Amino acid sequence: MIDLGLSKMALIGAVALIVIGPEKLPRVARTVGTLLGKAQRYVADVKAEVNRSMELDELKKMKETVESAARDVESSVSTAASDFEKDWQDATSTASTALAPPPSFPEYKHPKKKWRLKQGAMPNWYKARAGVRTKALSGAARVAKYRPHQL
Repeated sequence: MIDLGLSKMALIGAVALIVIGPEKLPRVARTVGTLLGKAQRYVADVKAEVNRSMELDELKKMKETVESAARDVESSVSTAASDFEKDWQDATSTASTALAPPPSFPEYKHPKKKWRLKQGAMPNWYKARAGVRTKALSGAARVAKYRPHQL
């Protein structure tokens, strides 16, 4: 690459000042600056594109290796499954001829009639003695129950 030091930059600036002139030099400097900026952006874009393509190639290679490993695992699992099925068939065919069928048992029935109903810890005889209501009564039923009987 070109080695531009401070002395070479000063020499280029002095020549440009003489050739271009002091009136047009700022405008030319701005134009050269924008062109250099565009060139740098273009070079950076090209570098980024090259890096992306290299990473894409690496990812494709990695994908191929993972797919081949998955195929190998799948084939080994399928062979193991077929071997297991063969062994199972052999074991069940010999066991069915040698063993009697398993005994059948009656269906389980819970001993309590209403075993899902929640029962309180306080016994019913205590509730009756203490006057605890065990059933909810509507207002009309309560009035009818406790109204004095007229003869």
